[in-house]
Amino acid sequence: MELHELVAEWIKYSKNDLTVAKHLYDNMHPRQLEIICYHSQQSAEKALKAFMVLNNITPPKIHDLNRLCEICKEIDDVFSQITQQCSTLSLYSSLPRYPFEIEVLDSDAESAIRKANEVLEFVEKLLLTEASEDS
Repeated sequence: MELHELVAEWIKYSKNDLTVAKHLYDNMHPRQLEIICYHSQQSAEKALKAFMVLNNITPPKIHDLNRLCEICKEIDDVFSQITQQCSTLSLYSSLPRYPFEIEVLDSDAESAIRKANEVLEFVEKLLLTEASEDS
């Protein structure tokens, strides 16, 4: 698989997780807030890993968005613009998947979706910029 195809696959999976989070938020009642936050975190994680792949870095098999964002910042300091989003979403990598680990409110789920969308759009914009520079 060529590099651009691999990056596109990471973005596709990122978008799929965000789509699931939005769908669950809008259509499932009662809302499964923990799972919504988890899918939001997964979306951001996969977007960050897409950027790493584009830059010939094998993404580490970790879920800590703080660390993943730091790796991306080593490539391009512009990632300092999304450290807050990554920090918030990182909480949802594993804690919401287990009972009694974290209390998630409706506002948290709504915010997680918004922050995941911001990370995805941020990365997609960078990917487009880098693709146009390579042309």
